[in-house]
Amino acid sequence: MTPNTNLPDLNDTIVALSSAPGPAARAIMRLSGRRSAAIARVICREFDKDAVPAGHLHSGHLHLASFRQPIAADIYHFVAPRTYTGQDIIEIHTISCQPIVDAVIAGCLNAGARAAQPGEFTMHAFLAGKLDLTRAEAVLGVIEASDRHELKQALAQLAGGMAQPLQTLRDDLLNLLADVEAGLDFTEEDIRFVAADDLLRRLARGLAHLVNLRKQLDQRALGQRPFRVVLAGEPNAGKSSLFNALVGRAAALVSAEAGTTRDYLVKTIDLGGVSIELVDTAGLRAPASAIESDAQSLGKEQTRQADLVLVCMPCDRPQPAGAALPNTLSIATKADRAPAPPNLLATSATTGAGLAELRRLLADRVRRAGHTPLAPSLSRCRHHVEACFEHLQHAHAIVIQEELPEILALELRLALEELGAMTGAIYTNDLLDRIFSRFCIGK
Repeated sequence: MTPNTNLPDLNDTIVALSSAPGPAARAIMRLSGRRSAAIARVICREFDKDAVPAGHLHSGHLHLASFRQPIAADIYHFVAPRTYTGQDIIEIHTISCQPIVDAVIAGCLNAGARAAQPGEFTMHAFLAGKLDLTRAEAVLGVIEASDRHELKQALAQLAGGMAQPLQTLRDDLLNLLADVEAGLDFTEEDIRFVAADDLLRRLARGLAHLVNLRKQLDQRALGQRPFRVVLAGEPNAGKSSLFNALVGRAAALVSAEAGTTRDYLVKTIDLGGVSIELVDTAGLRAPASAIESDAQSLGKEQTRQADLVLVCMPCDRPQPAGAALPNTLSIATKADRAPAPPNLLATSATTGAGLAELRRLLADRVRRAGHTPLAPSLSRCRHHVEACFEHLQHAHAIVIQEELPEILALELRLALEELGAMTGAIYTNDLLDRIFSRFCIGK
């Protein structure tokens, strides 16, 4: 590995909140490092790591400077090297109350721990050889996954979907390089450790590995569906008219009769270089028939799969009160018929009022949503795969043209460097900073 002088000191014992902040039944504070147990004993006096088998629960009480009464807590002790970070780990489980969490972390810091940096637990796991870089990036992908598709991709990468093929290819190329370099010591005796046809066969196998890996990366990129915006609301709320106005043509049937839309319609539209998948659904109401019941079920399923639900509220009808959800945006429709509420964007499919602003708003939402969590990982891997492929192509040509074996060995070493950079066998400070700084503290 390339030495790094700017990395955090691995001899430090680090601490951070590892569960989500906010009120809850349980908060989890994690310590990692050789002094984890000693620090835990400072705030939980009855804890004895030698009396608690690794991975087992110790129920006790925390004695914190800012609280007169002891706080009930559970402590788990995990022993190196069979831990996530490869170091001793202590987990302190107690009530998720912010003053208590702050007091626990302050107690650990006063006892000699250091506050963990973003992604430092996973960085320790990487530096201990527990994860390669592709799996470390997949941890972030799991944390940031916003739907089942993203979670499935991240879990596949975390399980070794990329690491295992890369390791197989790296082992093959290391063996091939060893054979080539062994022959360099016997060039005067004309002794060959590997024949030309065997070299070509093994290089072709390596190129085939990379072609398959490149296809895998391309499929993942193509598998990222467009940002989905679903139009929802009561019957005759102007959803289909707004759908047609945004699409730019009469794609949905529009009628003054409520409940005209029985199915859902999907169109991909471009908003100034940003693509979205726009979905028109049936109005929300109690179904009066089996057909309407099916339409309601289809509409609800589309809403569950939406990245953004655009709730349409007609200006000429009283507005129902409802709690705003993170992926929900309410807008006023039919603004040509009545004034819109002051807190809603006023739109009219008839006059076109507010449509330009709505398009800008939707495009901004897509841009803020950004790429999927694994996009930086896939981009980085694709770069190294392409570079490795080029070096193996050059190596293949060198064998065919019977050039010097020293040049062949050089190309093989360069190909291995690209694979090493992809998995983290070779890394730089800047690369690790770019990857792990994207994590939140405590992960």
